Amino acid sequence: MTRVYQHYQRRTALLSLLVIFAWVGLGYRLFQIQIINGKEYYSQSHRQGQTKEILPAVRGNIYDTNDVPLTRNTIHYTIAADPTKINNIQQISKAMAAITGKPPKHYNKKLAQNGNFVYLERNLKKQYVQSIIDKDFNGLIIQRHSRRSYPHDNISGQLVGFTNVDGQGLSGIENKYDKYLAGENGWIVKRRTGLGETNLNNNYPKQDPADGSDIHLTIDIEYQTILHDELEKQLKKSAALSATGLIINPQTGAILAICSVPDFDPNNPGRYPVENQKLRAITDQFEPGSTYKIVAATAALDQNLVNPDDQFNCENGTFEFKNITISDHEPHDVLTFAEIIAQSSNIGIIKVASRIGQDQLYRYSREFGFGSSTNIELSAEADGILREVNDWSAISLAEVAMGHEVGISAIQLAMAYSAVANDGILLKPYLITDIKAINNKTLHSNSPTVVRKVANKNVMDTLTNLLVQAVEKGTGTEAYIPGWQVAGKTGTAQKNINGSYSNSKFESSFAGFLPADNPQLLCVIVLDEPKYGYHWGGVGAAPVFKKVMERIINIDDSIKPPTNGFFNPDEIDPILVEKKLEVPEKNIPNKPILLSSNVVVDNEKIEGTSTTENDGSKLVIPDVKGMSLKKAIRILQRSGLEIEFAGSGRVVWQTPNPGTQYQAGAICSIGLE
Repeated sequence: MTRVYQHYQRRTALLSLLVIFAWVGLGYRLFQIQIINGKEYYSQSHRQGQTKEILPAVRGNIYDTNDVPLTRNTIHYTIAADPTKINNIQQISKAMAAITGKPPKHYNKKLAQNGNFVYLERNLKKQYVQSIIDKDFNGLIIQRHSRRSYPHDNISGQLVGFTNVDGQGLSGIENKYDKYLAGENGWIVKRRTGLGETNLNNNYPKQDPADGSDIHLTIDIEYQTILHDELEKQLKKSAALSATGLIINPQTGAILAICSVPDFDPNNPGRYPVENQKLRAITDQFEPGSTYKIVAATAALDQNLVNPDDQFNCENGTFEFKNITISDHEPHDVLTFAEIIAQSSNIGIIKVASRIGQDQLYRYSREFGFGSSTNIELSAEADGILREVNDWSAISLAEVAMGHEVGISAIQLAMAYSAVANDGILLKPYLITDIKAINNKTLHSNSPTVVRKVANKNVMDTLTNLLVQAVEKGTGTEAYIPGWQVAGKTGTAQKNINGSYSNSKFESSFAGFLPADNPQLLCVIVLDEPKYGYHWGGVGAAPVFKKVMERIINIDDSIKPPTNGFFNPDEIDPILVEKKLEVPEKNIPNKPILLSSNVVVDNEKIEGTSTTENDGSKLVIPDVKGMSLKKAIRILQRSGLEIEFAGSGRVVWQTPNPGTQYQAGAICSIGLE
């Protein structure tokens, strides 16, 4: 052992010991990482080495009964960039300028910024972005988004509703059926490099998105547009707080149109009061007034307590009931039961109700569905108010018979009148025809559903005849449509404010259906607080019913006129004036077409016509007599004619006469009854 070794022995031993301890510590740490905590660190490494991206599902769309889209998914793109990874700023700037029209220096400035993210453009359509996508610039970030839009704006806004920026339904059908419409997002796992870049790896898992289901409604957007238009006009004319309407098929319970004004545009909901989002036909309740008199009338007829010809003393317009003075809107001496309904006599219906009694009046109110929701497929439906007989006061019999002390919604009123139109069968209303998944599998469907039978067919036939008289010679004459037998009833109700009935605030309403012998359309109109004069149901609401029905009859060939002799060709409606039909220029061919043999127009065969191009000679007026307005317009448009029309129903005259020669651009006038 040398002196040098002895000198460094202790140091060598200490250093060796330190090295041994270091290796032991390192070995333990490796054991801890790989064995004890191996799974945890593997999971952490796995997470850092890959990323999971969401593949958004495309939201399902909503369609009307004719497959007209009420919603759309607009695909748009956002272009961003990571300036630190851009290789050629000038090339990208020129490419962006080519699709947006902005100068290249605009993008040069953005791409020269510090940082690793900058937006270049947002909300670009695919046709503009495709050239950028194809070039696959390094450092460019292209994001695809779907934005919900509503092509019919306010017309269907309350019904369809809208979504938020994240695509979640907030109101209407969008909210109620969000779980069907939304679908399920997918995902894809990508590999992440040490620099944070992501790359697709086919070995990594992927879950494709399941796009949302489509919903088909019973709504006819043409009907909806007409109803909305007429409600808006009457709202302005009557200065009412709101106007509400709905149209149903009384034979099935399918809702064909439903809306109220003021409303909102679902494309820009923030610009309108939240109150305007309510679909008032569903959410709001009101005291109906005389439209409710069908309850007492049905009870009296069904219990054989009255006949249409039974006479009642209506006390010249003033009557004391339980020390309360009851008044009619105009005095009557003796009226038959039929005239009581036609003239809407409060005194007469109270005397009829006295024969019925409280229990039966309450029972038939419940039979018609009042006091409970209809279970329509929308949120926030009002149940209405119908107190049990034990809670009635001494005058409740009279009040309820007149349509006071009860609260109903427009949808409840519509379904009650549909029971009258449908031989006494009360149906459940429905809006959804079906909900279909992306693979066309039906997830949900509806069909007519019977709730109960209110009364027998003979009773409802009798009541229908009474309602026809109410329109033809009673308070509902403003709803009369020549050539069509309309059954309906007006309602004028004082609003109950702070426990007492107002003499200045009213609800004006009308409920009716046509044709009376084979009801195909039923419509309810309600005006809230119209100005004085329009507060009468026959003045405020009934004319809206008439205009809506006339317009629908003129465009829909499926609505058939009466079949049992109701038509009177000598009747002329003094209110109807000759109107010029607005014909879009795009529907008029550049070269007029002569119709003289068989052709198909809008999938509809028109007998005795064919198309030949104009060779410069005079053309011949086609014969459109007996056709609906819709069909007549199609033929006359294709002949290059301008059109004027008056009336509603079927064409009964035209001038010039069929066969007359004319030059392109001539006017053909037609009359309908």
